[in-house]
Amino acid sequence: MRKFTKQDYFKTFKNQAYVDQLQKVSRKFETVRNDDTNSTELTIYGIIGDSWWEDSVSASDIDNALKNITGDIVINMNSPGGDAFDGIAIYNRLKKHDGKVTINIDGWACSAASVIAMAADELIMGLGSMFMIHEASSFVWGTKTDMRKEADVLDELEEGIIDIYMTKANITREEIRNMVDAETWFSAQKAVDLGFATSTAAGSNKEEEVITELRAQVVNLQNELRQFKNQSHKEEPKPDATTGPRFFFN
Repeated sequence: MRKFTKQDYFKTFKNQAYVDQLQKVSRKFETVRNDDTNSTELTIYGIIGDSWWEDSVSASDIDNALKNITGDIVINMNSPGGDAFDGIAIYNRLKKHDGKVTINIDGWACSAASVIAMAADELIMGLGSMFMIHEASSFVWGTKTDMRKEADVLDELEEGIIDIYMTKANITREEIRNMVDAETWFSAQKAVDLGFATSTAAGSNKEEEVITELRAQVVNLQNELRQFKNQSHKEEPKPDATTGPRFFFN
């Protein structure tokens, strides 16, 4: 079997405009402890995944690091993405951490890195940073049956990834799915507007924090209203006293 290379991964991008820049993001993974604030700063730069390219940060790397970390975490991230399942594993590992997780997007948060970013209690987009979501992909060699099976797996994988995006997004699931299918790139402010990010680096002053908080409240109210509407649609009509109860199949 041919080894899956970094070049193979970047060929899956529909938008090739940034590929040269993304390939130049080199691996950097380190932790710095601050006992005074009971917090740890992590740097996650480079491709997400196992040891395919020898310049990646894997779920095992994160798990091993978090076993020795207590308190709050601040993650500085710059990644073109990589292996979807490693990204999902890192997301879930960070969600289980007992402490606040703040993620700063220093440059890129693409593909699997955008999934990891959803684990943040506070996600701050740096000035000029980019956020990208797209379809899951794989390389399959085999029969038409093999390829159909793989397509089914990718469909299920994407549903799980959309579930993760929906924990933050203030738009509908169908809108997210369309953005995933189209491969959509967001500026820092657009990521904030859609609910993926909490704020931009420029919004660190008090006034911007108040605006961000108000936006979050509006989003919560919108979500509650949407849930209420969905609940109302699911409720069965009351029985008609003149004709007796009626039963419906959903």
